[in-house]
Formats: sequence, structure tokens, C-alpha cells
Amino acid sequence: MAKTTSTTQNTTLEQVLNQQVANLNVLYVKLHNYHWYVRGEKFFTLHEKFEEIYNDITLKMDEVAERLLTLKGSPVATMKEFLDITTIQEADGKEDASKMVQNLIEDLATVAEELEEGIDLAENAHDHVTGDILITIKGDFEKHMWMLRSLLG
Repeated sequence: MAKTTSTTQNTTLEQVLNQQVANLNVLYVKLHNYHWYVRGEKFFTLHEKFEEIYNDITLKMDEVAERLLTLKGSPVATMKEFLDITTIQEADGKEDASKMVQNLIEDLATVAEELEEGIDLAENAHDHVTGDILITIKGDFEKHMWMLRSLLG
């Protein structure tokens, strides 16, 4: 009976990790869109900030996917798979600078909240490595949100 519970927890953790692989990849593409198309008086600040965040996202998506492989899971790896399970929206290409920042804050908040579920599942499975990875990502996203909120005033 205990083995079934552990397998169910691992499957659920795999699903949560895969959803974050998808979210991180969609964020990566969205941030490139924002980086390329931001306009206005905050151009230089936001152009640089968006690049900083998508570089950070690149490392995080790889870390989560490789952790999933370490746990003998299979990370999603195609745009179709990402879009099928992501919980955030793609950029529509019509956002002004303020809307880009607001959307990014909301996306980071969504992912940070979802990471809580993964943290809880990892702790319940005594998977401290996965828990630590997710805690670090959550903390980094909270810092990004604070900085972006401060930019908006």
C-alpha cells in the first residue's frame, strides 16, 4: 500500500514539474517578445530587465527539466506540449510597456503560487532536492515581482 502512495505522489510531482517546465518555456518566449517590442520612456530599463529575467528563466527551465529526468520523469519538450499544459497566456503582441510589466508580475505570481504545491509534494515525498529547487525559484520570482512592482511605482 505504501508503494502505491509513493508512486501516486511521484506522478503528481512529475505533473507539477512538467507544468512548470511548460510555464517557464512560455515565459521565456513571452519575455523575448517583450524584450524586442517594448517601447516608450522606460525602453532601456525594461529592455535590459526583460533580458535579465529571460536569462534567469533559461537556467530555471533547464534545472527543473533535468531534475525531472533525474527522477526518471519525462519533461515536456515541444511548443504544443507547453501550450497544452501551461497556466499562463502567451503575449498577444499588443501590450504597452506598463501592460507588459503587469502581465509579467501576474505570471510570476501564478507560477510562484503553483510552486507551493510542488514544494508541498516534494516535502511529503521527502524529496528535499526538488523542494529546494522550487523554493529557490519561488524566492527569485518574488524578488522579480518586487522589482517590477517598484518600477511601476
